[in-house]
Amino acid sequence: MSSPTALFLIAGLGTQEILLIAVVALVLFGGKKIPELAKGLGEGIRNFKQSVKEEDKKAEEKKAEETKAEATKQA
Repeated sequence: MSSPTALFLIAGLGTQEILLIAVVALVLFGGKKIPELAKGLGEGIRNFKQSVKEEDKKAEEKKAEETKAEATKQA
């Protein structure tokens, strides 16, 4: 159930509602602007994931350093 359609069904949106939202978006933004918006959204998500991975890596490195320092202190 990880497909986008499943997410809409969980939120209570049916096919008609999804089509209505798509038509309204097309009218508001135009056919040329929607791909640009999607590209910007994709880049934002990619940057966010990269930042999260970097923070996790830094936290793991810090924990490894603390463990190493503690082992050296005990020896």
